[in-house]
Amino acid sequence: MTLESSTPPAPARHRRPTGSEQPPDVVALRPLATPLPLAFLGLAVATTSFATVQVGWLSSQQNVVVAFGVVVFAVPLQLVAAALGFLARDPVAGTGVGVLAGTWAATCVVSIANPAHATHPGLGIVLLCAAAVLLVPAAAGLAKLAAVGVLAVAALRFAVTGVYEVTASHTWMTVSGWVGIALGVVAVYAALAFELEGAYDRTVLPTGRRTPVTDEGPPGVRAQL
Repeated sequence: MTLESSTPPAPARHRRPTGSEQPPDVVALRPLATPLPLAFLGLAVATTSFATVQVGWLSSQQNVVVAFGVVVFAVPLQLVAAALGFLARDPVAGTGVGVLAGTWAATCVVSIANPAHATHPGLGIVLLCAAAVLLVPAAAGLAKLAAVGVLAVAALRFAVTGVYEVTASHTWMTVSGWVGIALGVVAVYAALAFELEGAYDRTVLPTGRRTPVTDEGPPGVRAQL
């Protein structure tokens, strides 16, 4: 007759692997989608909203309401898109969208701080400078003509608005509003084109790419955004 011990077996000791027994580290990264649709949709909301006041579709008293809406909705979207652009190693997206976010934020702050519908030459100088520096990422992004087109029209929009703020000309205000509406249309088209391209991994609407869309390249980052 065999007596069974009531003492539970000791837990097995796990030996820490050393040397060649140590398993290799595995890093799994999810690819980053292009941030351009998010950035351009935020741009479309911002430029169209201010344009409706400039062309007279809305009363000038709504300028502050529009500024609050843009600084709460559009500016955060563009800041997120700019950060994602740098993380995806796309300097054109990161730099260009970052300039857009800063310019709209400055415009909103001035509009909120000065509720009266008056021009501000200081803001005009800021807008003219923003238009000039926005040409830097536009010139560097010739591989994606749709994105370059958005940045170029945005630079024109800021330049015309800057001239209006400096001169206080009603004609320049109206021209700025219509350029802003045109920018909204261009931005929505580019956002849709890049969104479809990312969803189907092929060009659906023309984006003016000089290189085909591909997922080859370093892990976690699409080779072509």
